[in-house]
Amino acid sequence: MNEDEDRGVDADADAEDAAYRAAESGDIPPVDFNLFVLSLNTSALQHVGDATDGDGQTHRDLPMARHTIDLLAMLEEKTRGNLSGDEERLLHQVLFDLRLRYTRAAAGR
Repeated sequence: MNEDEDRGVDADADAEDAAYRAAESGDIPPVDFNLFVLSLNTSALQHVGDATDGDGQTHRDLPMARHTIDLLAMLEEKTRGNLSGDEERLLHQVLFDLRLRYTRAAAGR
């Protein structure tokens, strides 16, 4: 590893340490299943064109929307029987809503 790579590794480790410190101090919410599902939901909403991106713009990318919906569906299948009632309801509701939005977007509405 050369000197530049060493600095890159050190910078990555420092950034990771800073993120953990921020999470522990309460600056960002702790990671949990619901937050993960909601993060994927936000991503899918952006891809389907129903939410703005970081620049305040909306863009439609239906293949990526479908990919994210499929990812959530796989997560639902693989976690079946291992979620709390609230987690299961959230995942089910997010999938229902995203599938409806995707169908409307794909139909051009």
